Amino acid sequence: MKTVIFKLSFLTLAFSSFGQQIPQYSQYLRNQFMANPAAAGTYDFTDITLSGRSQWTGFDNAPMTSYLSIAAPLGRREKVRYDPGIRTGSGIVKNPEVGTGKIKHAIGGQVLADQYGAFQKMQFAGTYAIHLPLSKKVNMSFGAKVGLSNNAFIQSRAVVIDPTNDKTYVDYTTNNSRKNILDIGAGLYVYSNRFFIGVAADQLTKNMVNFGSASANFDPQMYFNATGGIKLKANDNFTITPAFILKYMTPAPISLEATLQVEYKEWLWAGVSYRNTDAIVGMVGLNINKKLKFGYSYDYSVSRFNQYSSGGHELVLGIMLGR
Repeated sequence: MKTVIFKLSFLTLAFSSFGQQIPQYSQYLRNQFMANPAAAGTYDFTDITLSGRSQWTGFDNAPMTSYLSIAAPLGRREKVRYDPGIRTGSGIVKNPEVGTGKIKHAIGGQVLADQYGAFQKMQFAGTYAIHLPLSKKVNMSFGAKVGLSNNAFIQSRAVVIDPTNDKTYVDYTTNNSRKNILDIGAGLYVYSNRFFIGVAADQLTKNMVNFGSASANFDPQMYFNATGGIKLKANDNFTITPAFILKYMTPAPISLEATLQVEYKEWLWAGVSYRNTDAIVGMVGLNINKKLKFGYSYDYSVSRFNQYSSGGHELVLGIMLGR
């Protein structure tokens, strides 16, 4: 494992102020609920997603993220019965269609574990969304997320040149560096089976509401994103979806990720993304059966870190209950 040694004050600036406060997801197109709370309940079944992501593989204490998300519409009773498709493949299984043309309410939840350098965050959040029909085929939804994040500084993971004279390091190591912070987010999402567009914000209250005795400042910043995409039919077998996610957190510059995804019979899919000044991402996945879906992506760094890092990996497993 390679280690880059630099002052903790620079590490804090790089990770805390320049965008790693909010985890990065290469497969945002396949689970937009993690990017926008208003996407909860888009499908008329219980959508469960489990994911693990490693970033900048090759660095000691490189960013690692794991999450479990659950989203479901309210007022829908599901019959639980034996389904052999849960255990065995069932051939070509098309993507589920989103539910539009009616008012619906949805709830969701997220459990997130995120590590970046010497910092660690555990977050628990609940979500509510209301979906309103604009037409038979198009819905608009509003969503809100309320959660609590436990932020910690792990001294054993810090690599510092001069720890006694680094004020940032001293502050974090001597002031009980663990704090619980209230997280509030909101989003707007317009969608159909052919397109989507949304805007969302997170950490809206910054550190206004916090719990614990830590005096160290984890300095959460407001985070904003915009997403969009359209599905185009190439022929009877293939569809092409160009999409994007635009992210901003002060004082970092705007980050743009452009994605092109190709689906075969809405069953197998592959894609490529370019995250400006950061990485090129390759992705593949499929619907295993009517209950399970799977995705994998690999990030190839195009930044100055590529001489030290062997890239990043992200695995996603989805469970569709009541489909």
